[in-house]
Amino acid sequence: MTNNKIISTNKAPKAIGPYSQAYLCGNTLYCSGQIAINPETNVFINGGIEEQTNLILKNIEGLLKAADFGFEDVVKTTCFLADMKDFTVFNGLYEKAFISKPARSCVAAKDLPKGALVEIEVIAVK
Repeated sequence: MTNNKIISTNKAPKAIGPYSQAYLCGNTLYCSGQIAINPETNVFINGGIEEQTNLILKNIEGLLKAADFGFEDVVKTTCFLADMKDFTVFNGLYEKAFISKPARSCVAAKDLPKGALVEIEVIAVK
């Protein structure tokens, strides 16, 4: 029998499709990509790269906490930027949250959902 569990919390945006906010498989947590949606209103914020990144990091923290994980447990991130000109600002905010320096991919994406400037997904292990 597997020890898999769907993680759901009101501290991150609701899943709006056939997916889960996060999925715990044994001691590994897989978090769906997060864009800048306010979990209290489920409304996307149209702010700049700083505002969007900060909200995404807050939402990721909510998902991690819901599964009893923290940023220090993150081992891999995948980051999507709508424009690489935002990389320096994004990276400065990113490094403040992910002080354990997990492995990372960071790519430019032609289009992100809702016109987002950034999307981040994480994998964490206990």
